[in-house]
Formats: sequence, C-alpha cells, structure tokens
Amino acid sequence: MIEHTETNVDLTSDKVGLNRYWDPAFNHYAVKVGPGTHYVTTKNDEMIVTTLGSCVAACVRDTALGIGGMNHFMLPESNSGNWGGVSAAMRYGNHAMEVLINDILRMGGARNRLEIKVFGGANVIASSALIGSKNIEFVETYLRVEHMAIAAQHLGGEQGRRIVFFPSTGKVKMKLLNKQDQDGVIAAEQTFKSKIEKTEVEGSIELF
Repeated sequence: MIEHTETNVDLTSDKVGLNRYWDPAFNHYAVKVGPGTHYVTTKNDEMIVTTLGSCVAACVRDTALGIGGMNHFMLPESNSGNWGGVSAAMRYGNHAMEVLINDILRMGGARNRLEIKVFGGANVIASSALIGSKNIEFVETYLRVEHMAIAAQHLGGEQGRRIVFFPSTGKVKMKLLNKQDQDGVIAAEQTFKSKIEKTEVEGSIELF
C-alpha cells in the first residue's frame, strides 16, 4: 500500500548516516536513512524515512513477522573499474540489496515471505548517463534475477520523493518534492556520487 501524503516530516537533513528522533505527527520513532546506508527494525513503533532524487530505496519486510528495513543507494558511474572481476557499479548495487535482505533474514525473516517495494530513480542530476534510470534498471533486474516480486513501486520521473515506511505493517507514505527541497537532495546526492566513485566496496556478499 502506498499513500501520497502532504504531512510535513523533518526529512531535510543531508547528513549521510542514520538519525533517530520522535515524530509526533505519526506517533512513531523515525529513523532517517541517508545515501549509502540501510536500517532494519523489529520495533512496532519505528518508521524509516528517506529523501530520494536519482537514488533508489528498497523497502523490504517479512509479512508474517513485521521485520523490515530500507536501503538507499546509487550506482557509481564506472565504465572501466572492476572489483573482484565484477563491474564496480553492479557490485555496489548488489552490496546495497544484499546487506539489507541478509540482515532481515538474520533477524528471523524468511525469503519466501519477503514483500518488496521500490522507490526513486528520478533523473534529477544533470548527466548524460541518466543515473536515475540506471538505478531503476539495476534494481528491477536484480530482483528479477533473484526471483523476488515487486509488490509496489513508484520509480522514474523528474521529481524527488520523500518516503516514510512502516515495516510492521508494510504501509508506505510518499510525497513528491517541491523545487526547494529537491535542490537540497540533488546537492547531497552530488556529494555522495563523488564519494562512491572513489571508494571500493570490500568483500563479497551473497544472499542466504
């Protein structure tokens, strides 16, 4: 279930990482997921929030147990870099998806009960590479190869999004960003884009 909402939630911080605070509007603790991070929870009173431009977020939950989480990732533009014989860009995307899913499985979730909703991938960063479209292509291909169905999605376009995910119920609230908010998200993503193009993902991860 996806709901469009105009509720004002404090999602404006461009801090990369996690920020937990009480949100009286939703009567939940909110955990903000920044670019390159993920968060998984078993708590009924926690929601996970993020802002997306060209990045993609996957909201994944075990439908029986209510264990769930969200990631927030962007593929680096890398036409020649290779890490462990695998394309740098694809390896980064695989890492982002697998650490999220594996954390849910470690906490008791079951692969056959996972519900997956994906958001983002707007082409908001000026680049001939169409970064948003490449992020969408990756996540759709990844889930298809892993035989994981997408339960709901809101992808593409030219506007950023605010996402509020309630893992205990699977509900997602979404708001399209206005220009002022979107400019802040673009600036944060440009900074993140520069960082990941210079950083290798270490190790190899496979789904359980």
